Amino acid sequence: MTETTAHGHRVTSEVGRLRTVLLHRPGAELKRLTPRNNDKLLFDGIPWAGRAQDEHDAFAEALRSRDVEVLYVTELLQDALEYDAAREQAIADAVVDLRLGDQLRRVVEGYLRDLDPENLAHTLIAGLAHEELKTGHGLVYRLLDRQDFIVDPLPNLLFTRDQSVWIGDRVAVTSLATDARRREADLVGLLYAHHPRFAGVRPVYGPSLEHLEGGDVLLLCPGVVAVGTGERTTPAGAERLARQVIGAGLARTVLAVPIAQERATMHLDTVCTMVDTDTVVMYPPVAHSLVAYTVTLDGGDLRVQEPRPFLEAAAAAMGLDRLKVIDTGLDPVTAEREQWDDGNNTLAVAPRLCVAYERNIETNAQLEAAGIEVIRISGSELGSGRGGPRCMSCPILREAP
Repeated sequence: MTETTAHGHRVTSEVGRLRTVLLHRPGAELKRLTPRNNDKLLFDGIPWAGRAQDEHDAFAEALRSRDVEVLYVTELLQDALEYDAAREQAIADAVVDLRLGDQLRRVVEGYLRDLDPENLAHTLIAGLAHEELKTGHGLVYRLLDRQDFIVDPLPNLLFTRDQSVWIGDRVAVTSLATDARRREADLVGLLYAHHPRFAGVRPVYGPSLEHLEGGDVLLLCPGVVAVGTGERTTPAGAERLARQVIGAGLARTVLAVPIAQERATMHLDTVCTMVDTDTVVMYPPVAHSLVAYTVTLDGGDLRVQEPRPFLEAAAAAMGLDRLKVIDTGLDPVTAEREQWDDGNNTLAVAPRLCVAYERNIETNAQLEAAGIEVIRISGSELGSGRGGPRCMSCPILREAP
């Protein structure tokens, strides 16, 4: 039986059968990437946009074939922008950039207000280039390079896990750490605030709070949340989330897990994801070096225990004797390659059923040897932004595990 609420959105684990998921099909924003700007926009390469769309369509179809409802950010955003309050907020968020100055800001505001919801959604995601703003004028406009963006594109919107995460029946709209991604959470926040589907949903976190990204949040089991801290999520963000979710009765325990502040391990889900109620797939070099600080609420104060090995602390919080670990790769070189290629970044569709990139041959073999069914998808182009199936999906309804 599906554990749900009046509005039908609830997630309490990583592995309960997935019923509804939020995706973003990549679009024109990927075509904005060039060798000149891809680093700033957080991509390691220049993806072939058409092939990336084909790969994403296959990913979505793989989920639908398992009876998962797929929602798309762009379609929901277009619906939300039919409402004046959502339009005004979206436009205000798009022009807050201090680079614009007063005069150009007024020009851009006028340009965006003249767009219908479909074209406004497109522009907010794909960005607005200098040469596309034919009405542009003023000193700032004249001095900007013709290749500059007046509204930056959002190619990382593809990774819907980062902008929001559902914890129980409430949504944490996150606070993204990099300038290149700030507006993603603003746009996704608009969906939850203005789309009729999400009427009555109460946020438990917001973009104005300390830096927190969804890729660092793992719902280990009902009542137990792990939060990685490192390149993107700050210790203050982990502390704030712990206070919010424990105070709201959405969790009893939060595990704060420091991870290396490196590109290859930017989020906790780049080194560890769950594939069953008691099983994780994990990058071997960190499996026994990760530690966790167990956080609970004592009265009005957070109580923080001394660090313990992550696997030990997680098992104890979950009420298990131990967590089973499936390694990424069989040897150090393969493990490093497949971790870089998002081998750990699996998306559980149900207990012992997960989606993974097909290129991680050894990791997938390890999963299957452990009795985990693997739905393989292509990700040669999607992976250029450093993200796998979990990164590209935001579950908003799962059955109780």
